[in-house]
Amino acid sequence: MQIEEITDAQLDDPRLADFARLTDAVLRRRMEPAGGLYIAESAKVLTRALHAGHRPRAVLVSPDKVTDAVAVLEHAGATAPVLVADFAVLEAITGYDVHRGFLASMHRPELAHPSTLLANARRVVVLENIVDHTNVGAVFRSAAALGADAVLITPECADPLYRRSVRVSMGTVFQVPWTRIEWPAGASLIRDAGFVIAALALTDDSVPLDSLETDAPERLAIMLGAEGDGLSRAAITAADLTVRIPMGGGVDSLNVAAAAAVAMYATRVRH
Repeated sequence: MQIEEITDAQLDDPRLADFARLTDAVLRRRMEPAGGLYIAESAKVLTRALHAGHRPRAVLVSPDKVTDAVAVLEHAGATAPVLVADFAVLEAITGYDVHRGFLASMHRPELAHPSTLLANARRVVVLENIVDHTNVGAVFRSAAALGADAVLITPECADPLYRRSVRVSMGTVFQVPWTRIEWPAGASLIRDAGFVIAALALTDDSVPLDSLETDAPERLAIMLGAEGDGLSRAAITAADLTVRIPMGGGVDSLNVAAAAAVAMYATRVRH
């Protein structure tokens, strides 16, 4: 395994190109689509990514994480340069406190066509324009735990492979198949695949989640909207029905990630 020591943060060093200035949002937006990379934090996340077939570009770790990095790569039969730097240098390179001491840059895989994911699925989650990376990551973690077969995200939705999404999901963004879907035109693709589309929304004609729980369709797509505004009018119109989670305590709605978990649990496939 190629192990190299980094003693200072020379940001023009080509070895550090994937990791430099990670907090610069403009740079990330430019780099990720064009350069085809994302960042995985921690040995556990890297392990999940490699298990999903993703390929590493380089690993940047603190001295105490070298053994972990080498072990994860060797176990997966993967090779990549392992760059070692102390915490002060890591912070100078990335622009933030790398408290875990473990970063891996990964080749971004090509996304599948939505029809491929829908073909054998029974439960899918559709995220419309959810822009908070933490919420996206939390939805994926619930999707993995509660048996969703796929997650479809609209073009304006936050990137599931952004490092915060990956971290919050505990690496389950590599476990649950996902792709982007044209929207709202893509709703017809979901329906044509045999799915009933249920929109979580507070509308005059919405039905309680309990009624969907007791008589869930064979193939169900649960659709959730952006923080604050909720689903767009076009999305609600495209749905077969709207569903609400009954509330108490004077609360009218839940955080979108919490709502997703409740809906997925209530409508999960019972074996």
